[in-house]
Amino acid sequence: MTEMTEVDNGEINAGFHEEQEKRKTSVVLPAITVRKVSYDPEIPENGSSTKFRNTEARIRRSSGIPEIQIEHDEEDDPSKLLYKISETPKFHLLLLFGLQQALLSLATSLLFAIMGAQVVCAEDDAELKAQLLGSILFVNGLSTLIMVTVGSRLPLYQGAYGSYLIPLLTLAAIQPDRCNIHVASFNTTGNLSQTVTEEAMKILKKELATGKLQELHGGLMIVGVIHALIGATGLIGLLLRFIGPVTIVPTILLLGVYFAEPVLGFAARSWPITLFTAAVAFILAFYLAKVLMPIPVWTPKKGCRIIRYPLHQVYAILIAIVISWIVSLIVTEAGGFTDNPKDKGYLARTDATINQALDSSDWFFFPYPGFHGAPKYDTAVLVAFLIATFISILDSIGDYYACAAMSHVPPPPTHAVNRGIFAEGICTILSGVFGSPVGTTTYGPNIGAIGVTRVASRSVFIALAVIYMVLSVLGKLSAIFISIPYPVLGGALIVMAGMFNGVTLSNLQPVDLSSSRNLAVMGTALMVGLVVPLWVKTYPEDIDTGNIDVDFILKGLLGNPNFSGSVIACFLDNTIPGTKKERGIAAWQNTEHSETKASEYEEGPEVYEIPLPARVKSWSGWKYVPFMPDPEVPDRNRSQSLSSDWSRRKSYQISVPNGMI
Repeated sequence: MTEMTEVDNGEINAGFHEEQEKRKTSVVLPAITVRKVSYDPEIPENGSSTKFRNTEARIRRSSGIPEIQIEHDEEDDPSKLLYKISETPKFHLLLLFGLQQALLSLATSLLFAIMGAQVVCAEDDAELKAQLLGSILFVNGLSTLIMVTVGSRLPLYQGAYGSYLIPLLTLAAIQPDRCNIHVASFNTTGNLSQTVTEEAMKILKKELATGKLQELHGGLMIVGVIHALIGATGLIGLLLRFIGPVTIVPTILLLGVYFAEPVLGFAARSWPITLFTAAVAFILAFYLAKVLMPIPVWTPKKGCRIIRYPLHQVYAILIAIVISWIVSLIVTEAGGFTDNPKDKGYLARTDATINQALDSSDWFFFPYPGFHGAPKYDTAVLVAFLIATFISILDSIGDYYACAAMSHVPPPPTHAVNRGIFAEGICTILSGVFGSPVGTTTYGPNIGAIGVTRVASRSVFIALAVIYMVLSVLGKLSAIFISIPYPVLGGALIVMAGMFNGVTLSNLQPVDLSSSRNLAVMGTALMVGLVVPLWVKTYPEDIDTGNIDVDFILKGLLGNPNFSGSVIACFLDNTIPGTKKERGIAAWQNTEHSETKASEYEEGPEVYEIPLPARVKSWSGWKYVPFMPDPEVPDRNRSQSLSSDWSRRKSYQISVPNGMI
């Protein structure tokens, strides 16, 4: 295990400028992190594990890049960033770096657009899927812009979060007739006629999908308000006192387990193409992990030369999709796939939806508020989204600290974390406003790319936001992406869902897994989360209160694996005796603790401050606002635990000692 060095928060302002020049040049970057600190996940340090380190290790693994060797000029120190947070590259480099970050997450946006169409019974509507993709890209860009400029102000990408959709896909199995359209019309003789024109059926299906989308939008707006209030009031510190990895891991793992059914819907169209896609992604990302691709580059100082860069690892999923798409095209032209639209293998063809998608989509699509109509309320949707937003909050906190480490800046102070959570809530509201079927969250792989490229510029992520917002209005381009064959998406989903499950398990590092208490709590939560939804699906008639509306609500709640699993896990974890260290909560409450020396910071805590006039910054009332820095507290003392800061600010408001809260 590599040695780690702690830092006193008081050194942040005083020490990092003085010792910057003393660092030694290293040609090999340890893992994907550019700090002189590495982490051995097999041997956790006693009492010093933190969610920050867990998340950093998670991001390394999710990026799949073990070591990177970079040729550099003699004056270039590879342990330093090429562009710091506050620096802006030249325009052509800015576009290149922004495009690279955008390509990293394009595949996930595409997948969630198609899954969103499945949730609203519109999986055959290519036009709607293209519109959903455009809305998702627009909201992703807008959310990233908000986060980078007035949110946490770290270089973070805000992308579509699949945890909002997966519970709804599981609920769909409980309501097999949810997509049925019951039509009754009378002919000229007054007799009942069941004949409905194809055009009329399309209109009815569109109305059904629109109504379900309105329910998603209403749920997103409600949970977005709750999300924003948690950040605005600093309540995240209170949540961290009761919710830890023993509660969160079973909840998230249930998402991954129930993800199998929608994945099967894509993969079963053609298993050879599905397995080929997954194999290509695994080979590029893992089997060739130590192979560095030679890439020709040109620089003003050294002219044309060859550098070695793990390009195939960074874009493994994207490359696998492109290669498999080409293979599917060859098989389609050779007559290897059925041409019967009613056969399940038809959607493996590359021409299954492309013509319809291009013909039905406009050249330009402009998302605007209320595009699908006024939002509606649905209890099952709200509960599913509420659990997803709490998971998103806890996951984002760890990402903030990992991003700070990658960017060579001090850990984010409490006000920056609260402001980031507040901004994410606003972005979730905007998701519902502009027609996206999912909320947004911080993406770990894009943080890992900062360590690879050594570019932490805030301007790069602003460029990423602009690129996505521009792509969102190109309707024909979205239609082309939507036409990707289903088994190609199935293979990509197998890899991504598998990594998702593995990363979820990595959050157990601070938990004492030798404790029978912890094992019993997590095992019971998983079993309840699997059995109860299966019971509701198999014996729906058992829930009969005499009120149809109450029955529907109960089926929605109990059929959601996250609801039943998380409630049991939280209840048992907080009622069965156990120390905070044993439960892993002590580590999560100390997320601001950093092992990075002050000498390794390239910028100070000023990167987290919103550029405001000095008179506004000095207003004494800011001490009551959790997402703004307290002007009465020196900079060096602002970095403290989220839970203690929540108590401190609450004591300001109701004037009681911290010990009584």
